[in-house]
This record gives sequence, structure tokens and C-alpha cells, in this order.
Amino acid sequence: MRRRPGEVRDAIVQVLEGRHQGASVQAITKEVVSLIGEVPPSSVRSYLQLNTPTLFARTERAQYALSGFQLEPELNVPTHERTESFQYGRASLVLEDCTTWLDRQPANSLHAVVTDPPYGLVEYSGVEQSKLRSGKGGVWRIPPSFDGSKRAPLPRFTVLTPADLAALERFFLAWGRSLMRVLVPGANVVVASNPLLSYLVSGSLARAGLERRGELVRLVMTMRGGDRPKAAHVEFDGVSVMPRSMWEPWLLFRKPLDGRVQDNLRKWGTGGFRRISAEKPFGDVIESAPTRASERKYANHPSLKPQAFLRKVVRGVLPLGEGIVLDPFAGSASTLAAAEAIGYQSLGVEQDRAYFELAKEALPKLAGLRFD
Repeated sequence: MRRRPGEVRDAIVQVLEGRHQGASVQAITKEVVSLIGEVPPSSVRSYLQLNTPTLFARTERAQYALSGFQLEPELNVPTHERTESFQYGRASLVLEDCTTWLDRQPANSLHAVVTDPPYGLVEYSGVEQSKLRSGKGGVWRIPPSFDGSKRAPLPRFTVLTPADLAALERFFLAWGRSLMRVLVPGANVVVASNPLLSYLVSGSLARAGLERRGELVRLVMTMRGGDRPKAAHVEFDGVSVMPRSMWEPWLLFRKPLDGRVQDNLRKWGTGGFRRISAEKPFGDVIESAPTRASERKYANHPSLKPQAFLRKVVRGVLPLGEGIVLDPFAGSASTLAAAEAIGYQSLGVEQDRAYFELAKEALPKLAGLRFD
């Protein structure tokens, strides 16, 4: 078979874009073949060797990764020798890296995803979490108290380097591909993001094979933006460097359907959103307030979202009210609490030991909150 110049090389790059920890020559060859047809392993090995270190890098485990694109060691939370789990009602929580966990799950076994991931990866690295917990900030902006109210820390995404942004894209590409296998056709994937980075996350998930279905708009006044130029606020009193953020984007994706929507609903129970009522459909704009202090006292997590908002989203993602909702970045288990409150089965995965322990305490309390 005659190939265009660079076709094998480009296929290898495409494979490794979704493997931020690298892959063996055998694994790379297998995926290259699935992309462009039969290729001898010797050709793949030659391309890798000839283009190392300019394009590829050989890792310590005799695997290859894209040169300069491996995650820095400090971004990795230590792995756990033994998986731990916690059960409350219909909710299950696991202490593990989400990608490792996903790769062990059976195909076509989960029905929806609602998650608030680490937007920039860096802010939830071991180094930055240590700084946050000691009150030093680092990449986190720790706002002062205002009127006796202590504000939640905010990550500063404007400090991310080009390498950080490239790692972000590769991470969500690999994560999206892992999701594609375990989700049933028509499964909704709802991912919290922010206006500065949502385009990178969205592009990666689309490249992974998920269908973009728009965005949910969470109408909420945050502390992002609106500031005058730093160290020149008097000189430029009438200028805001960025608009004051008054909304939060939640990306909407779906695994491609198996036939028509009605066929998919009959076979898999997925493919749409659950209506609010017979007269009112699920909408893509949801009014929300900042997370209340009464919820933060149960779950002191910097990215905690309010139950009133999460319960609306979680209820909507299972069109027939049946199935399993996954949160692969469970944090304090607020998504699981929302699912438990409305009677859905849920699974959560969290790799940070401190947040896992927090979630075990917070899950029953958040699920028990009532909004009359």
C-alpha cells in the first residue's frame, strides 16, 4: 500500500496525544494499524527511533511519549497500592486515579457523567494542594474575608504556561477516549469548565469521539474578573482587565447514538434529557447562587458546587430516570450527594486521600439537605 509522506509519523503522534504517560511500541503499532491500516512494527519502531528526541521521548519504562509532553512528576498524585471504597445508599466512592479505574470497567456500563474536573490540572497537583492547605496560595488565589464571610479560594488560570495548556489538552483527550468505551450509546457527559479554558477541554473531548451538544449556562456571580490593572489601579481607575464573570460554562457532550433517539432510548435508556415537567423541557440556562456557607461547613472543598444546582443537572442527565451517574473527579462527593437525594445510582472516583476522607463525611450530610 502506497502511503502519503509522513502518514505513519502523523498516526503515531495522534496515538501518543491521547497517551500522556506513553505507550509501548506494540501498543502504538496496534493503534496505528487501527487508524491507517496494516503497518509493520519495524516501521513504527524506526519512526520512533529516528525522531527521538526531536519529536518523541523514550521513558524509563521502555515506552515512548511525545517529546516535551509528558506530565511533570509534581502533577501526579501518588498512586494507591490498594483501592479503597465507601458506600452510602445508592452511591459508591472509590479512592483511585480515574483513568486507571475507567480502564478496568466493562464496556457500555455507565449511563451519564456529571463532573467538575481540575480545569487546569496544575491546581490539583500535590505541590499546589500542599500550598493551598497551608494557606500559601501558589496557583490559588486566596481571597480575604469580606463582611465576616470567608470566600473560597480560586485558581488563577492566567498563570498556566503553554506546556500546562498542552498537557491539559492531552489529559482530556485521553480521558475522553477512556469514557467512550465505558459509556453506553447516547450517554450524556456534562463537564464544568470556565471561559478561559473551556475551548481546550471541549476540543479534546470532541477529538476523543464525543458529540458536542452545546453548553449549560450556570448563571452565577463569581469573583473572577472585574479588577483594575495591578499596580496601576489608580492611574486606570476606569478600566477592568477582564469582564466580571457572571456565568459558568458546563460543556455538554454525548456518546454517539445507536440508531435513532427513540431506538437508543428503548435499548439503552439514554439519548436525551429528562424533562422538568410535561410542560417544561430541560433548559440550558440554570440560575444559581454561590455555594452556601451551610454546605461548605460539611464539605470544605475549593470547587464545591451548590446542591440546588447540581440536583437539577443530575436529574436531567438520565432521560428515563434510570441508570448510573459517574463523577470521575468526585472531590467532596457533591455530585454523588445530588444523585442520592433524587434517587439515582451513582459512582465517584477521587484520587486525593484528603478529599476522599472529606467526601465520606460530607456525602450523607449533603444528600440530606432539603430545599423547600
